[in-house]
Amino acid sequence: MSTTQFLFAGFGGQGILFAGKFAAYKGLIGEKQVSWLPSYGPEMRGGTASCSVIISDEPVGSPIVSKPDVLIAMNLPSLDRYESAVAVGGTIFVDSTLIDRKVERDDVAVYYVPATRLASDNGMPTLANMILMGNILKVMNDFDEESVTEALKKVVSAKHADMLDVNLKALKIGAEYKEEV
Repeated sequence: MSTTQFLFAGFGGQGILFAGKFAAYKGLIGEKQVSWLPSYGPEMRGGTASCSVIISDEPVGSPIVSKPDVLIAMNLPSLDRYESAVAVGGTIFVDSTLIDRKVERDDVAVYYVPATRLASDNGMPTLANMILMGNILKVMNDFDEESVTEALKKVVSAKHADMLDVNLKALKIGAEYKEEV
């Protein structure tokens, strides 16, 4: 049995819930059992936002993620708050544009992706979340264009259908990113 618990965390307006919903749909398309639980402060944009996603081969008993296997930290307060909660042997993805400190643990894998800078440099300043998602899928050997596109079609509303291609481009930028040493 395989179960992966994800925790996406950052400020409201960074697309935390969107990225989590994309991950959940990607799991559904892969015929997995899925749970998606959003959480955000009353401020919305600029406030705290997090999203718990569980993708499993078995039914998910509880949507609560207290020991994530994968942490996606898009701001420093999120890394400070959740770093210690990540399961031993887990993985942490850090938006290194907005977080200038290194992960202090040595019992987890860490990927530093300057997602916000890459988004800005590529003329898609609101898509750092999807650049990180592309990198996550690559690291987890789960980036296949067909399922990625199918999942995107589920989360990009018909009203914003013009954003489908730019989201796919952001995912590809993340998948192609090589960490600078």
